[in-house]
Amino acid sequence: METRTASARKRPVNLTMNEALVAQAKTYTNNLSATMESLLTEFVAKQQSARRQRQQVADACAADWNAVHAAVGSFADEHSTL
Repeated sequence: METRTASARKRPVNLTMNEALVAQAKTYTNNLSATMESLLTEFVAKQQSARRQRQQVADACAADWNAVHAAVGSFADEHSTL
C-alpha cells in the first residue's frame, strides 16, 4: 500500500498535541504540517513492514508444521474417540 503520493488529496485535521512541544518543534521547521506528514508516513511504513514480517514468520511456522504433519501425521491419529 502506497502511503505517500505527490497527488494525494490533503485535508485539514484536528490534533491534540502538547503545546510546549509544538512551540519547540516550530523553532526547527517552518512547515509543521509537512514535518508531521513525513513523520507519520515513516511511522506507517514501519508498521506495515512489521506486519508483513509477522505474517512471514506465521506463514513459515504454518509451512513447517504442515511439513511435519505430512511426514509423520498427527499424534491424535492413533487415538480414536469411536
